[in-house]
This record gives sequence, structure tokens and C-alpha cells, in this order.
Amino acid sequence: MPKVIEWVGAREGDIVWRYPVEEIGWGDNLIVHEHEAAVFFRDGKAYDVFRGGRHALTTANLPLLTKVFSKIAGFDKVPFRSTIVFVSLKQFQGRFGAQGQTKELAPLKFFGGFWFRAEEPNLFVNEVVGGQGAYTTDGLQNFLRGYFNERLIDTLSQYSLADVYGKLDETSLLAKNALFDAFSRVGLELIDVKFEGIDTTPEWRDRLFYLRTGVGATEVLRMETVKKTAEELGKSPGAAIGAGIAVIPPLFQPPAAPAPAPAQPMVLCPKCNFQNPQTAKFCSNCGATLQVAGVACPKCGTSNPSGAKFCVSCGSPLQVTNKCPKCAADIQPGTKFCPSCGAKLA
Repeated sequence: MPKVIEWVGAREGDIVWRYPVEEIGWGDNLIVHEHEAAVFFRDGKAYDVFRGGRHALTTANLPLLTKVFSKIAGFDKVPFRSTIVFVSLKQFQGRFGAQGQTKELAPLKFFGGFWFRAEEPNLFVNEVVGGQGAYTTDGLQNFLRGYFNERLIDTLSQYSLADVYGKLDETSLLAKNALFDAFSRVGLELIDVKFEGIDTTPEWRDRLFYLRTGVGATEVLRMETVKKTAEELGKSPGAAIGAGIAVIPPLFQPPAAPAPAPAQPMVLCPKCNFQNPQTAKFCSNCGATLQVAGVACPKCGTSNPSGAKFCVSCGSPLQVTNKCPKCAADIQPGTKFCPSCGAKLA
């Protein structure tokens, strides 16, 4: 007498169920509920798939299995052996969570949820349920969690810690796009991915804080040195009293600003009296030609017009009024040694 093959007592969270009897008779009635699929699986391969409805099993609606058994004499008159796997086509939630690293090798802990459904039941049974031996919902969820974690770790390793923390929603979208193809390869549709928690080590949290508050990389390294130095000094209370005075204060002081560049000697424009750099050939105010040759002030270095007796910048005397008593070379007032012969002057 034909028997009824049906998934009875399916719970809300059940994804797959294997019919316990593998001996199937011709004429048996296969009942597939709405949002379900029944897949015939034999010898490590998925064959015929049935969707919702009541089906009387014959060689006409089992073409793939019939082709496999066609060489067996009397096949169409005797029961045959096959595993029937029922797959729910509803949407389900899976959990993920693992520890990986970012592209700068920062440790990264994460967890969250993902939503999926079986899009191609025959491929799903072939690659996951039968291929991995995951005939129960718990076994299937464990496999998908590991499958998801492995590929998410690889995806996050391509981004920096600042990208993951600062753009978590964007990272979720990127993770979904990267994992979508991986799920499609096993007959599943990845609907959504949502991170619920993400963290790293205290040291990398400090680095992230410094970087996000605008502190430069040099300052980050300096602050880490301060922290490590303080930890080392704290291990030896007696040494810390003397060493802390010499080591800690310089580390806490920010780097000194560079010294300002010395003032450039200026030259006065003969037309508008505007001061220009000594190397300028034309006045930047009126465009007049500047005197290239002139008398340099011995005190401030400013170039003065030829014939000037006093510096236009500081007022120091420019004319030479004395001569060396030994070599008669011109010397400036206040000179103690002759620049020509080196004689000491009175």
C-alpha cells in the first residue's frame, strides 16, 4: 500500500529535516507544504526537487533518478533507495562571531547576525546538507557560522581599524556584498548582515583615540612611550623615585616648535621708500628698479644706496673714516684689528 511521505511537526526555526526511511516505493504520496522543498539525495548527489503540493512518485516525475536506475532490470516495479531531505524556504537568522585582524594587524573581535534563505534547494542539499552531513538545523547553523566567520575574517583584513570603527554601517554593507557570492555558491541568498559588537585591545583603542582626535603618528608613539615607561618604572618603586624625574617630564612635553628663520636683509626703494628683500631687483610696491650695488650695513646687513653715510634701517654709520697705521687700509670705526694685515689698532 502506498505510504505518505511528509514533514510533520516542523518547528518555527527548523531549516532542514531528513525523512527517516530511505526505501521509497512507486506510487508513494509525497506531500510538500508551502514554503518547503523536497530533494531526493543519493550517492552524494542531489537529484529531483519537488515544490509545494501532493505528488504521486512515478518514473515520470523522477526523471533524474529514473535515468540513474534505468540500467537495473525491473527498477520500475520494485522499491528504490534514496534519502529525501525537506528544506524550509523561509528566512532564517544565523549568528557570527570571531577574532581576526585589520590590514595594520590590529586584533579585532566582532559578533552579530546575518539573515538568509535557501534559494536553490538542490544546490544547498548537494553542497551543504548532504555534502557536509548537516542533516539537522543545529548542525547546519554550526556549519554556516564557521563558513561566515572564515570569509568575514578575510574581508575585514583588507580594511584599517579606523575604517571599521568609523564606518561600521558601510563595513556591514561591504561585508554583505563580499559574502553574497560565497553564499550563492552553496545555494543560499544572503539577505542582510548586522554587526552588534566590535572591539580591539586597549593599546589599539588608545591609538584609535589619538588618531581620531587629530593627534599625529609621532605624538601617538610618544604617548605610548610615556605609558610603557611609566609601567616599567612602576615595577621598581625605589628606582622610579629618581628616574621618573629625569625621564617622565621630557616625555610629556610636546616637541619644541622650530626656531624662526633669521630676518632677511632688506633694501629700500629709492622711489617709494618701500622695503624689499635684498635679493629683489624690482620694488614689489611700485615696480621701480632697485639699486643692485650698494653699501652693506656692518651692523644689520641692510643694503644701502651708494654714497649713504648712515644705514637706512638701523642708523649705524657707513662711511670709513680711519686707516690702518701699518698698511693704510680702510677700517671702520670701532675695529680692534686691521682686516687687511691683522695689526692691533689703538
